[in-house]
Amino acid sequence: MKAIFDDPQMSFQMLRALGGTVGGISDVGECLSTGYRITEGDFESWYSEWNKTAERLRGFAEDCAAAGHDVSAREAYSRASNYYRLAEFYLHGTPDDPRILELYDKSKSCFEESLKRQTYPYQVVEIPYEGATLPGIFSTVDDSRTPRPTLILQTGFDGTIEELQTYAAAAVARGINCMTFEGPGQGRVIRKQGLHFRPDWEKVVTPILDFTISLPEVRQDKVALMGISFGGYLAPRACAFDHRIAACIANGGVYSFMGSKLPPGMAMEDMISYIKSDPDGFSKSMWEMADKNLDLKWGIENGMFTFGAPTAADWWLMASEYTMKDVADKITCPTLIIDSEADKSFPGEAKKLHDALTCPKTWMLFTAEEGAEEHCQIGAGYISGERIFNWLEEALADA
Repeated sequence: MKAIFDDPQMSFQMLRALGGTVGGISDVGECLSTGYRITEGDFESWYSEWNKTAERLRGFAEDCAAAGHDVSAREAYSRASNYYRLAEFYLHGTPDDPRILELYDKSKSCFEESLKRQTYPYQVVEIPYEGATLPGIFSTVDDSRTPRPTLILQTGFDGTIEELQTYAAAAVARGINCMTFEGPGQGRVIRKQGLHFRPDWEKVVTPILDFTISLPEVRQDKVALMGISFGGYLAPRACAFDHRIAACIANGGVYSFMGSKLPPGMAMEDMISYIKSDPDGFSKSMWEMADKNLDLKWGIENGMFTFGAPTAADWWLMASEYTMKDVADKITCPTLIIDSEADKSFPGEAKKLHDALTCPKTWMLFTAEEGAEEHCQIGAGYISGERIFNWLEEALADA
């Protein structure tokens, strides 16, 4: 599926921007007009044009707020927040670039202004985690404090809690409370706290679950966990070790973070040995390839940023530890494994994870016929949400 750009990486991110219209975090005309101004393959141009659009929308939102037009202010602030996120997206190749925190702060500020005008109840929370805290937003169906089924929701390799709020609204509309959070390597936690991804993700989810089930609005026996993108590894990993979770959703499923990145015919063990034998040479070859491959360039830069890896070789070795081998069969709860027909991020990984499961499991494939073939069904938010939440409603009812 092509969106303005010939380059697959920029096309996908533009489709992601357009797909935000479903949750009110973007508008078609604003995205297209911004995209037409961007020089293909130029990260600086991407930053500059999205920043211009974000600045304009923030100014409009502020005018709406000052005039007492709260609904319009909520909508405009929400889009401005997402456009600042987009402006920051390709800047991670220089981790100390001051624009990363500047744009993050602007995105967060606009999101907070939008959220405080939201119509459903919510709590912004700080969840204790190993001497620090992790940010969360607990959205509820109403303010009655009635215990209800609850979804814990997390993003993956490059998302933020702000982007997740559209899923939270979809859950609340179906009578399900939603706790969104950011862990190490994500959002504020990497940018402000400097905490990087870790493969033993159960150490992250368990304190999130402890906090969530302590809330009076939560049915302790009906709590599900959903992970998006790289979260399709993180969520199942957590469920393998914390059996209080009643249902798991992996969109899309990831058996091994680097499994689909191996050269044809090469085993993971051989790849690791090869990298360790000449890490400098491997890093050099990776960067040479990245000069001709924008998707690889972004992947290395964001990987080093979020994993805390000093070199491309270090990042590859660290990422190879993220595997469900010898772990998948420990999951006991009903699990939904989702795949998309043209997934380019983790091709084939969802099927590997599904086949490795021994728990009650469901396979859900999204297709080109549905317009939902891209990674995580980007650009097809309605059919994606409808099919996934239908499964979740039934799973929680049976829990």
